[in-house]
Amino acid sequence: MSEPLYTLLAPCQHVEDIKKSRFLAQAAPVQTPEQALAFLRQVSDPAATHNCWAYRIGQDYRFNDDGEPGGTAGRPILQAIEGQGIDQAVVVVTRWYGGIKLGAGGLVRAYGGAAAECLRRADRAPIIAMARLAVRCDFPEMALLKARLRELDADIVQEQFDAEGVMLDIQLPAQRVDEAQARVIDITRGRHAAKRVD
Repeated sequence: MSEPLYTLLAPCQHVEDIKKSRFLAQAAPVQTPEQALAFLRQVSDPAATHNCWAYRIGQDYRFNDDGEPGGTAGRPILQAIEGQGIDQAVVVVTRWYGGIKLGAGGLVRAYGGAAAECLRRADRAPIIAMARLAVRCDFPEMALLKARLRELDADIVQEQFDAEGVMLDIQLPAQRVDEAQARVIDITRGRHAAKRVD
């Protein structure tokens, strides 16, 4: 089984001074590349020397050195995200140049280190794989079925009523699907089953 991935619960930041340059790392949870780029626009300082960044959202990732030598800023930030098992997050590291050159290795350590420390300090939660089920039931069973599914951390996304009963579209943690399917069969006495729709 693979290691669990984590996402950030809230934006966070970390400041370090390295050889007179100031590095401000800012991280935030994001669901889409558009949200990541919006956060970048929001926190970038046009007066700073560089605003370098990276994000990872599932298999989708990007990074940018913003004028620093290639591979010395964006990629180390991305490696900090991946190294801590973080997903659905963006990190922007802003640098105000202090007059002392750090060299390629120093830049990699500064950008990667600031990003990693910011993420280490962040409140995080495991990302739970979710599944969708379509569940049909009769009216007399509906209240009990909804209550028993909520015990499995299921959320009802949609309800559709017709003359025979109700069709529920539910979302729940993927590891609870088998349990949910068994409960539906039990409560409806085998007349209905929950089908995966994701």
